[in-house]
Amino acid sequence: MREAWLPLAVLLALGLAPLAGFGGSYETTLMARAMILAIAAVSLAFLVGGAGLVSLGHAATVGVGAYAVAILDAHGVTEAARVLPVAIGAAALFSLATGAIAIRTSGVHFIMITLAFGQMAFFTASSLAAYGGDDGYTLYSRTEVLGTRLLEDRLAFHYLCLGLLALTWAASAMLLASRFGRVLRAARENAQRVEAVGLAPYPFRLTGYVIAGAIGGLAGFLLANATEFVSPATLSWQRSGELLFMVILGGVGRLWGAILGALVFVVLETWLAQQMQHWKLVFGPMLILAVLFLRGGLAGVVARRHG
Repeated sequence: MREAWLPLAVLLALGLAPLAGFGGSYETTLMARAMILAIAAVSLAFLVGGAGLVSLGHAATVGVGAYAVAILDAHGVTEAARVLPVAIGAAALFSLATGAIAIRTSGVHFIMITLAFGQMAFFTASSLAAYGGDDGYTLYSRTEVLGTRLLEDRLAFHYLCLGLLALTWAASAMLLASRFGRVLRAARENAQRVEAVGLAPYPFRLTGYVIAGAIGGLAGFLLANATEFVSPATLSWQRSGELLFMVILGGVGRLWGAILGALVFVVLETWLAQQMQHWKLVFGPMLILAVLFLRGGLAGVVARRHG
C-alpha cells in the first residue's frame, strides 16, 4: 500500500482528464488506447513478474478476444452480455490449450513455444477470408450494452476502460498477494523447493497463464470496440514484443509499473510520430536505452525517490 499512491494518482488523473480540457475526440481515443494496452500489459506483468513466464505470444490472446467480437458481429450478435463472455472465454481456452504444452518448458524454450503459438494464431486469422483475411474486418457498429449504444459515447467508453483497468490491476495484485500468488512466486524462484513441500507448480502456473489470457481477451474486446476494426496484425509477435517492452519499461517487479509503461509507450510513440516521418528509428533506441539504464523500470525510479 505504501507504493499504491502512484497508480491511484495515475488512475485519478485519467479520470479527471476529460473534465480538465482533454475530452476531445483525439484525446479520449488516445487515452482509451493507452488504457486498453495497459490492461493487456498488466496481464502480461502478472505472468512475467508473478510466475516468471516471459511470453512472446501474449498478443494472441488480445487478438483472439478481438476476433471473437468480429465473428459475432458478422453473425449479428452484438449484445455485450453475450459478446464479452465469449471474448474472454475464447482467449482463456486458447491460453489453456497452448499453456498446457508451453508451461511444461521453461526459459528460452517457453519463449519460443509461445512465439510459435502466437504466430500460428496470426496465420489462422490471416486465413479467415470470411472475416477479411489479411485486410481485416470492420465492425458494423460497437457492441451494444442492454440494447443501447453506450459504448459509442466517448466519455462512457473512456470511463469503462478506466474502471476495467483499475479492476484488472487490483484483482491481479490481490491474486499475487494470496496463497495462490505466493506459490507462483515461489515456483518462479525455485520450483524444486515448491515440489519438496508437497505442491505441484504446474497447475498453479497453468491457472495463472489462463487468467492472464482471459484478461488479454478482455483487452481484445475493448480494442475491437475502440477501433471498430480487427486485423491479424493484432496477434503478431511484434505486438507481443511491444507489450513486453511496456512491462520492462514500467518495471517487471511491480504490476502498476505496467500501467506506467503502457502510458509512456503510447504517449512517446504518438509524439514522435507527429514530429518526424521515420520516428521508429528514434523510438526503438530510446526504448532500448530506457531498459538498459532505468534499473527496475519507471516504477523502480519512483520507488527509489520516494522510498
